[in-house]
Amino acid sequence: MAVTIPYVYEYEFEYATLETVSPLVRRMTARNPSGFTFNGTGTYVIGHGKVAVIDPGPMVEEHIAALTEALAGETITHILITHTHMDHSPAAAPLKQIWQAPTYGYGPHGAGKIASGTPIEEGGDMDFVPDHAILDGDLIEGDGWTVECVYTPGHTSNHICFALKEEKALFTGDHVMGWSTSVIGPPDGDMTAYMESLEKLQLRDDAVYWPTHGTAIRAPQPFVQAFIDHRLAREQQILACLHDGLTQIPAMVPVMYTTTDPRMFPAAERSVLSAMIRLIDLGKVTCTMPASTASDFLLAAE
Repeated sequence: MAVTIPYVYEYEFEYATLETVSPLVRRMTARNPSGFTFNGTGTYVIGHGKVAVIDPGPMVEEHIAALTEALAGETITHILITHTHMDHSPAAAPLKQIWQAPTYGYGPHGAGKIASGTPIEEGGDMDFVPDHAILDGDLIEGDGWTVECVYTPGHTSNHICFALKEEKALFTGDHVMGWSTSVIGPPDGDMTAYMESLEKLQLRDDAVYWPTHGTAIRAPQPFVQAFIDHRLAREQQILACLHDGLTQIPAMVPVMYTTTDPRMFPAAERSVLSAMIRLIDLGKVTCTMPASTASDFLLAAE
């Protein structure tokens, strides 16, 4: 049964413009639109005067210059990174150079998996190492604002959200977005961890989510539940494909993603692989070799 996710596609913005979205929060959207970034990376500024910047964005000269000009006369005291994909963290370096502001993040790319010996593929911001490694529950305090760190691995192993306590607002990075589900690509992406992170958010009482891509999510709990239900429905689709004799992921994707642009199929294959690994962990599917998008999969014997 298909799950309807109440996506929010409306997004009013102007590139290179720092716009007020709440009493304590401003946002500037980078000009890097794509099938993965929606209209572009939304860089958030918390506070006034002495501010924190969340996800400075990609190395887009226009974006960095506009952000620097917009914050002239103010001081960046903290740079917070949700995770180390190339559309989120690279611009931290020039901002740090200008303001001498320390960076905060869970760790470098792959930090949640490297310690266990899991190899991490290239493609992330391999140059970023936070000045301050943060953990779940840590508090970061600034001038008139307080942020709680909420560790949410899944999209990446170092993904962390930031809760602005004064507004009961959660900056969700790519973990929960209003316009699309997240791509979960192994080995750094982990569907089991992602589902656990969604369930973790369900236990919170945040009033609004501010994703790095797209606009605010004003009813977070029902939205997150729809994401959970959607992933569980995808698992049922995988099991149905296996029952029908489709044993390889590239053959499953066109059947499962009938309304998706075929150009996004490679990303969809990675998400199906992550779901498949979770089904293997649950004992519902078997594979005779290390699971990959080229593997053959079978239903586990009941």
